[in-house]
Amino acid sequence: MKKIVLLAALSMLAACSQKTEEKKEVAAEPAAKAAPAPASDSGTQPGTYDVKMADGSMATTTINADGTYVDTDPKGKQIKGLYATHDGKDCFDPEGDAMGMCWAVTKPGADGSFTATADDGTVVTVTPKKK
Repeated sequence: MKKIVLLAALSMLAACSQKTEEKKEVAAEPAAKAAPAPASDSGTQPGTYDVKMADGSMATTTINADGTYVDTDPKGKQIKGLYATHDGKDCFDPEGDAMGMCWAVTKPGADGSFTATADDGTVVTVTPKKK
């Protein structure tokens, strides 16, 4: 489940603003405590993204304009939830009892891909899915 939350977060972060945020030492806070921000408010563009995990496995995250997301892990399992921006990071809050996770993203490259780093140190590569 953690991988799915990571994938969703990474997808969101990839489409984030072009400016790389400076890391701050801030206690991680579940995203569920804040109201979700529409994609246009967070700087994240709605769309579908391929997410490459550190072990090479691939997942997909779809960010919706209404502040929701759907992660699909390598085995096809889906997790849905809400997303918002907190302290310059994109945060994902899955439905159910799972804790939310926030991600800092790098500036997207020419192909739109970027790296997202979770508060726990997990790093993924996010690429906009080609239509």
